[in-house]
Amino acid sequence: MIQSRVHVADLREHVGRTVSVCGWVNTLRLQRKMQFVIVRDSTGMVQVTHTRDDGPLEAQLEALTLESAVRITGRVVDAAQVKLDGLEIVPEQVEVLNPAATPLPIDEHTGLEQRLDWRFLDVRRRPAAQLLFAVQTTLEQGMREYAYAQGATEMHTPKLMGTASESGAEVFKLGYFDRSAYLAQSPQFYKQMAISAGIEKVFEIGPVFRAEPSFTSRHATEFTGVDVELAWIDGVEDVMAFEEQMLAHAITKVADVHGEAIREHFGVEAAVPTTPFPRITMAQAHEVLREGGWDPEGVKVDLDPEGERSISAHIKEATGHEFVFITHYPAVIRPFYHMRPADDPSVTLSFDLLWKGLEVTTGAQREHRYDVLLKQAAEKGMSTKPLQDYLNAFRYGCPPHGGLGMGLGRVLMVMLGLDSIREATFLFRGPNRLTP
Repeated sequence: MIQSRVHVADLREHVGRTVSVCGWVNTLRLQRKMQFVIVRDSTGMVQVTHTRDDGPLEAQLEALTLESAVRITGRVVDAAQVKLDGLEIVPEQVEVLNPAATPLPIDEHTGLEQRLDWRFLDVRRRPAAQLLFAVQTTLEQGMREYAYAQGATEMHTPKLMGTASESGAEVFKLGYFDRSAYLAQSPQFYKQMAISAGIEKVFEIGPVFRAEPSFTSRHATEFTGVDVELAWIDGVEDVMAFEEQMLAHAITKVADVHGEAIREHFGVEAAVPTTPFPRITMAQAHEVLREGGWDPEGVKVDLDPEGERSISAHIKEATGHEFVFITHYPAVIRPFYHMRPADDPSVTLSFDLLWKGLEVTTGAQREHRYDVLLKQAAEKGMSTKPLQDYLNAFRYGCPPHGGLGMGLGRVLMVMLGLDSIREATFLFRGPNRLTP
């Protein structure tokens, strides 16, 4: 009779019974009188203990290789001396479902780049990597919960575009039947079209493509974006308030579900932020940073990574908060569709959100007036012809609106204290990596 599968985490409920455990061979200790095999599934590890007896089980266990997929059927017994939950399985049947070749291409000493070459093995063998994707799932669930509660509609916008979006820079061009297409570097234009279509709050989690030749720890050529767009806003403050509440809700959910495991595997706390987050204008940030010796020539318009880290450290010291909104970015470094205040058109009603010194979000109130959009596009030297489909959305009563784009991998990277976004992504894509 084939026993139904039991997860390792549930074995305590089956002491004294015969069960089947399916998983991978984690460790082999084949001694002169005893054979010990540690089997790992997605919920934990269990020791399989067999006394050598010159029988078929002994030969089967002796032939096992690390990471082979196996089904072990046997009796669950209390074994206080066993560190793995004080349990062991005395095997009655061993079935190799798929043997693993030997030697394995990676081990615990392998560097990150080689581990990425064998990512399926890397994730399978490391509980921390498994946990990362469980945290990602809960984080997304929390953000969706908040967005749905606020009446947001989840949309799925095209990733193929007929014209290069925004400035036309940093886009991937590809053949599309008898013409060219481009991979969307943002769902920005489509979110705004949805607002113009009368969908008051738009929410999307989906792929984003950026042809950036960046080799930093925080850049990727394909990543998962979390995008929000809100109609009928009174100002950009409405967008920032939505984001901070959404993040606080999602991080609370992560802390409740995974807080203890995150502490164990990553050595960090899943700290729930208080709201509201601190705000500081770009001009104020420049003033604070330059007093500390940043940008001695006084020529930088944007914040570089050093500036982002420094202003975050300043805010943390002043307020105790790990998040900070940097607001009112100069118009020269923002897209043409960001709204500019009437009393100071040199800046935009936009923001970046920094978490522990890393930019995780960019957002803004959008310019919804057709004539102003045309003027601002012209100021940027942009031809409006390729943008006509986008611009048409503003000719027939588009309401005031604003939104944000957040990098999911960056949020995970900061939350779990990872050194690189490569580790916060299942299969990373960068300028030098298009496989596996």
